[in-house]
Amino acid sequence: MLKKMIHDARFELPELNINIEGDVLVFDKPYQCTSFDLVEKVKKYIRRKYQQKVKVGHAGTLDPLATGVMIICVGSFTKKIEQYQAQEKEYTGTFMLGATTPSFDLEKPVNEIFPIEHITEKQIYDVAKSFIGTQEQIPPNFSAVKVDGKRAYLLAREGKVPEIKPKTITISEFEITQIALPEVDFRIVCSKGTYIRSLARDFGQRLNSGTHLTALRRTRIGEFTVEEAVSVTRRGE
Repeated sequence: MLKKMIHDARFELPELNINIEGDVLVFDKPYQCTSFDLVEKVKKYIRRKYQQKVKVGHAGTLDPLATGVMIICVGSFTKKIEQYQAQEKEYTGTFMLGATTPSFDLEKPVNEIFPIEHITEKQIYDVAKSFIGTQEQIPPNFSAVKVDGKRAYLLAREGKVPEIKPKTITISEFEITQIALPEVDFRIVCSKGTYIRSLARDFGQRLNSGTHLTALRRTRIGEFTVEEAVSVTRRGE
């Protein structure tokens, strides 16, 4: 159902002035819009407005159910994609304690329920602190990580369990902004390659429970903030 909703979604860009020789565009990606959707939207916009076909790419995937900062590079600036991808990221969002899903977010329905009566606010704050620093993290099965040349999410959707190797990440800040059990709101500053959905999984495990992600917003990539980002709207809004 989610896949159909994303495919059927129609999003509109505002009027833009783009240097098609080389430019960087910062968008506030809306909910249920895929990274591919946004890249294709920019390509079509350039072809329509400037009557030219130019190279366009994004500097870091953002999950369909996440919103916030997404960098799109145009023309010669596509050579800077890796540079932008490597920059520090900041996210805000919500964990739902006491339940897990196969995708670690709302893409898949809840598959297991866990107790939360034993969890205290102090434990939540202490566990958040325990993640600060450099560590190994296993990306989600439902992710774009390649396993033997194939995207992990494609294998997962076939019912297979992809063997994903852990990746080294760094979390420099992990702030708990609100606790209203079973929901916990957070703000995280982290390195390239950090999966907040995996963090949700690991967060629940350290609390001897289960957790999944119910909201996620990328508020910053390097110096690019969501406040300066261009809004993308759904038609009819």
